[in-house]
Amino acid sequence: MKYKAVIFDLDGVICFTDHYHYLAWKQLADKLGVPFDETINDRLRGVSRMESLDIILEKSSISISSEQKLEMAENKNNLYREFLYKMSSKDLTEEVSRTLHSLRDKKCLLAIGSSSKNTPLILERIGLDGFFDAISDGNSIARSKPDPEVFLNAAGILGLSPSDCLVVEDAGAGIEAAIAGGFDSAAIGAAASLGRATYNLNRFDDLLKIVEA
Repeated sequence: MKYKAVIFDLDGVICFTDHYHYLAWKQLADKLGVPFDETINDRLRGVSRMESLDIILEKSSISISSEQKLEMAENKNNLYREFLYKMSSKDLTEEVSRTLHSLRDKKCLLAIGSSSKNTPLILERIGLDGFFDAISDGNSIARSKPDPEVFLNAAGILGLSPSDCLVVEDAGAGIEAAIAGGFDSAAIGAAASLGRATYNLNRFDDLLKIVEA
């Protein structure tokens, strides 16, 4: 095996909750009277909750205290979590499930490296609770991507060096985090067009060919 472990971003790689994020942020932006659309939403990919709020507030002329920001972010997350409870194992595609189990059968360690604090809930809803060998998420890190902390923490839990691990990401900030941490990376979705990753995936199960090489 070329890699001993694969570290996956969650949203946009294992499953998709972007639309739920969008709906929750949209409700907040509309309440504040600031513009928010899919283009702005794309800038939030792989970014922490508070940094996302700062992006949304860029065009706001309202003076907002730190306490108010924390309350806004919490309200957004509560709304987002309501949407997450609608998720189920149907949100895990057959291709992703099959690939994950194939990697596990090949004795490859599997980890999650996500900035989301909702990682445990999402994994539980899609039927992957307890499946991964390591979870590094917004609950266990201080700095979000493009800082490499989330991936370095995952590798540390696995007891491996970055050179032993492959990071799978769909966001530019995630690819930059992988590079900064000394990891090889595989880009899928929007990140594949940036030309920064070690590999570009056309399909999720292309991972099997890379890990086995």
